[in-house]
Amino acid sequence: MKRLIIFASGSGTNAQNIIQHFKYHKLVKVVLVLTNNKDAKVLDRCKVLKTNSLVFSKDELMSAKSVNEVLKQEKPDLIILAGFLLKFPEFILKEFPNKVINLHPALLPKYGGKGMFGHHVHKAVIANNEKETGITFHYVNENYDEGAIIFQKSVSLEANETPDTVAKKIHELEHAYFPKVIEDLLFPAHK
Repeated sequence: MKRLIIFASGSGTNAQNIIQHFKYHKLVKVVLVLTNNKDAKVLDRCKVLKTNSLVFSKDELMSAKSVNEVLKQEKPDLIILAGFLLKFPEFILKEFPNKVINLHPALLPKYGGKGMFGHHVHKAVIANNEKETGITFHYVNENYDEGAIIFQKSVSLEANETPDTVAKKIHELEHAYFPKVIEDLLFPAHK
């Protein structure tokens, strides 16, 4: 059984999509969702979906124990950052090489880096009159949004886009491709 752990900081729509996709999968299971936000809506989603969750502080993430010990105990095949806003510690990346992935709501290397998430990205894309945007799945390394790219998908933009209309297009791409990218990483022969 392939074991997935998801990190999320907010509403958790991508976490929910992943959990629901793999709920009855014979070879994959979401074993835990972790969040740094005690008020995150992802916790409510986990209750409804009967998925284990854990809240931690930034200090607990950055300490060599705590979150890292939980990860070692759970033995994940893949750690998925789905709307997780804290920088991931290098010692966890070393403990789980090439097992931590992130979804970014733009076509990296454009519009990446510290502070570039959600509507901040969409506003920048519109301000620069981009004709397209998209999503990027990438491995996580020690720098924000600089890890090796796994998969990208673009979507066209119209002249009258707003951050909300761009966000809607991006969410549709995220929900369509997140489970597929995970499956391709877990079972590369099935591509």
